[in-house]
Amino acid sequence: MRRKLQGGVWPTMLTPFTKEDKVDYEALGRLVEWYIDRGVHGLFAVCQSSEMFRLTLGERAGIAEFVVKKAAGRVPVVASGHIADSPEDQAAELTVMAGTGIDALVLITNRLAGPGDPDEVMAEQLQRLIERLPQDLPLGMYECPYPYKRLISPELLKWCADSGRFQFLKDTCCDLETLRLRMDAVRGSGLQIYNANSATLLESLPLGIAGYSGVMANFHPELYVWLLNRFREEPEEAGGLMDFLSVAAWVEKQLYPVSAKYYLKLEGVLDHWSARTADARDLTATHRLELEQLRRLTETYRRRIAQ
Repeated sequence: MRRKLQGGVWPTMLTPFTKEDKVDYEALGRLVEWYIDRGVHGLFAVCQSSEMFRLTLGERAGIAEFVVKKAAGRVPVVASGHIADSPEDQAAELTVMAGTGIDALVLITNRLAGPGDPDEVMAEQLQRLIERLPQDLPLGMYECPYPYKRLISPELLKWCADSGRFQFLKDTCCDLETLRLRMDAVRGSGLQIYNANSATLLESLPLGIAGYSGVMANFHPELYVWLLNRFREEPEEAGGLMDFLSVAAWVEKQLYPVSAKYYLKLEGVLDHWSARTADARDLTATHRLELEQLRRLTETYRRRIAQ
């Protein structure tokens, strides 16, 4: 039975690899437990953080199915995974991903139209795709920045909400006014918006944003969980924590996802910090020192909010 999607913190999951560059399922299992132990509300498997553009379809489907089984109903799991250019190939990929047991299938906006195409092209491709997918499977949208970022217009977002098929948007606009317009477009529907941007997160929550789905949940998800749970009751503490989270998020610009994998090795979760999208050897001694310092700061805030 599919789990209902709920607001909160949804990490964009990493893919651990072995020294032989195979998916490390033993480490992936530990990673799922690490997320859940820190109170996350759902898992976004097979996304850009997962290096999906460097995964085979078999690997993408295998990862999604494994995460669903490992989560074992404790939290819902969504996944994307259509990386092809042609509509036919995308439909085939999405059909495979739909059969992995996930709670919602997330479509990538930049796969639905080219950089210069108008919304009408995207809407037509979107309509054709959803007609070919299981009618009982909830859908989502993801403004993946690679290979280019295509933001969804409030009008098209409203169409998605009104269709009754969509429940999830991973928003990467990083702009409060755009978030406000998007919330106006979906308010009262079943479509929830998850902010991927740390800097705007706290100010976006009173607008009705459902939660956080960003890369920094691979470093300290429990701090984001506390923020979402307590920002109304403890606004001063939440503001101070948000300042730290916003500045800490600059680390994502330093050889991500290698940096996050190194951090998770410090946590005892991963054995290696290799990746397919970046060379792990480029993570310098200084980068590693900065990540170790970030982890110590995280521990300081973790103890502070636990008091």
